[in-house]
Amino acid sequence: MITITDKAAEKVREIAAEDKLEGQALRLRILGGGCAGFNYDLYFEDKPIDTDETFEDKGVTMVVDQLSVLYLDGTEIDFVEGLYGEGFKFNNPNVTSTCGCGQSFGV
Repeated sequence: MITITDKAAEKVREIAAEDKLEGQALRLRILGGGCAGFNYDLYFEDKPIDTDETFEDKGVTMVVDQLSVLYLDGTEIDFVEGLYGEGFKFNNPNVTSTCGCGQSFGV
């Protein structure tokens, strides 16, 4: 199960409206790379495939490929704002290590 906070859901809807992407799903995936091994990737998807896992929370449809769902199970997506900028934050219980900059993780 993947969930999204109210603030992150609001930001997803805002971005979708600005970019005229309403009705598209939010694609979440894990990519190899970064100093800790993996990176998160997040974008809008207009044509999910049949093998995708689909999650819906707070009015946001999220799609995840079968490999990425293994690493994202139990993850909550949040949106944070701070002194160093703003962005989506993944609260992933499967992470065992992160890099110093916080942009990649290991499991």
